[in-house]
Amino acid sequence: MKKFLNLILITALFSLNACADKKEVITFAQLPMPAQEIVKQNFDVATISYVMKERDWSVEYEVRFNNGNEVDFDSEGQLKKVDCQLTQVPEALIPQPVLTYVKTNFPGAFIQEWGRDDRGYKAELNNGLELKFDSSYRFSYIDD
Repeated sequence: MKKFLNLILITALFSLNACADKKEVITFAQLPMPAQEIVKQNFDVATISYVMKERDWSVEYEVRFNNGNEVDFDSEGQLKKVDCQLTQVPEALIPQPVLTYVKTNFPGAFIQEWGRDDRGYKAELNNGLELKFDSSYRFSYIDD
């Protein structure tokens, strides 16, 4: 009987895991409105390669462009991450204190990836440095 219950438990866990992780391609119009506005204001909508909706305990959205750039949003359409590969993240998407810090301390460098993580924010520069900022956009440390 114990083996039978364990088998049922394991089967249920695998079933829940399979249901929790679902990706689907959606249209740009199906993105939450705040995400649509961010994309329209900062990128060329005509160059979108695809829009992905992912359910994995929560809903997230990924917009991928033909040039490889990627913008990620949370379920509400709030910006989570911008990865512009080898080009500069649009300055309108970066908080002013972070822009000022980068321009002052790393002249000639630019931010090619910007996003939030569990403890705050990170900015990856084109020179290979990764800068960490707290939730108030104050510089914390460099991770190279």
